Amino acid sequence: MALRIHNTLTRTLQEFVPLRAGKVGMYVCGMTIYDLCHMGHLRMMMAFDVVYRWLRTSGYDVTYVRNITDIEDKIIQRALERKITIRALTNEMIEAMHADLAAVGVAVPTLEPRATDHVPQMAALIGQLESKGLAYRASNGDVNFSVRKFPGYGKLSGKSLDELRAGERVAVLDGKQDPLDFVLWKAAKADEPADAKYDSPYGPGRPGWHIECSAMSHATLGEPFDIHGGGMDLTFPHHENEIAQSEGASGGEFVRYWLHNGFLNVDNQKMSKSLGNFFTIRDVLERYDGETLRFFMLRTHYRSPFNFSDVHLDDARVALRRLYTALQDVDAPAQAIDWAEPRAAAFRAAMDEDFNTPLALAVLFDLAGELNRTRSAQTAGLLRALGATLGILQQAPRAYLQGDSLDAAAIEALIAARNAAKQARDFATADRLRQQLTEMGVQLKDSAQGTTWVKA
Repeated sequence: MALRIHNTLTRTLQEFVPLRAGKVGMYVCGMTIYDLCHMGHLRMMMAFDVVYRWLRTSGYDVTYVRNITDIEDKIIQRALERKITIRALTNEMIEAMHADLAAVGVAVPTLEPRATDHVPQMAALIGQLESKGLAYRASNGDVNFSVRKFPGYGKLSGKSLDELRAGERVAVLDGKQDPLDFVLWKAAKADEPADAKYDSPYGPGRPGWHIECSAMSHATLGEPFDIHGGGMDLTFPHHENEIAQSEGASGGEFVRYWLHNGFLNVDNQKMSKSLGNFFTIRDVLERYDGETLRFFMLRTHYRSPFNFSDVHLDDARVALRRLYTALQDVDAPAQAIDWAEPRAAAFRAAMDEDFNTPLALAVLFDLAGELNRTRSAQTAGLLRALGATLGILQQAPRAYLQGDSLDAAAIEALIAARNAAKQARDFATADRLRQQLTEMGVQLKDSAQGTTWVKA
């Protein structure tokens, strides 16, 4: 069975055929690095970590590029607030990001270009657009892209220019010939710090966000390349604008396959500081180990909406322990995978169908059930090996279980998660949590006064 992926551009599942046999170029829009990464960022980086790992498991030589935006309005403002240089702020935040991602087992990309290292390439790309009549110098010193001069604008998002104009989704700004036009180069302002300004043929200033990714992807992968990814919120306008710039300049195809991960919600609401439900990766790692957090995110398909809650995290922690518990008495090393073996074939079929990690995890639980019955070293080795393709089940089982042992406080947390599920009328989760507590040797007693427990 061939790998099929959902292409946002065609809105269909397509067989993946790279431009060059055996090689894949993949670019993913990374962080605008002015603060600690939050759970929405991890949702995106985990989604493409899975894609990267599975492409390599499938035998491809992958060049994975995940950029860093290190010059932008929010970065400038935060540096001014903290009275430090932009470079000091971004270096600090990049180091923090790397530490957080390592804790969750997110693989290091092949290349991690910084926008500030590619300003000359951005200026050159703007020059190509200007020479083709697609860019113009505005009265305020900015350089803008004229969207109505690019015939294919809207093909990724499905939005038409007339619909966008009628909906008044874009405010009119000084210097634009059309309110839908977007900035390629921002002219420097007198009150901006010196380290926010770069020299260019258009005067001092800095690049717009959209041109950064077009220039960095071209510099690292050329054009066209195979896969471009990012969060669903980037489909419009960011990725739509990337297509317009890149194809406007080259006259050819920019990207073959566009992948976008689903939104993250917290308890079925959008994550927001104003709602008090905003969590950084570090917030969560204070309460859960990195592998539990990773496993938790693998349980949802990358394109589906992702609901973050303590109930689901507690459920994921117990489920992961079940896999490690199956391995603890038969600690066989990971083996070379025979993809003709029925469980391995089922796992591969799931992953080849648009990276369906929930179905792939179901295969791991089938193997764990068999391992509990047979204590087979071969089954344990296969469970370990398949887990490795997803970045899980690589710790020593006894060490993991002892380090994450369920003490009284943890049992109380699971009971609270069950009660919350019952209150939310999520009876399937409540029943599953009760069953998991039973399997751990915990007997529950429900009464009008609440739930108590004893060791069975």
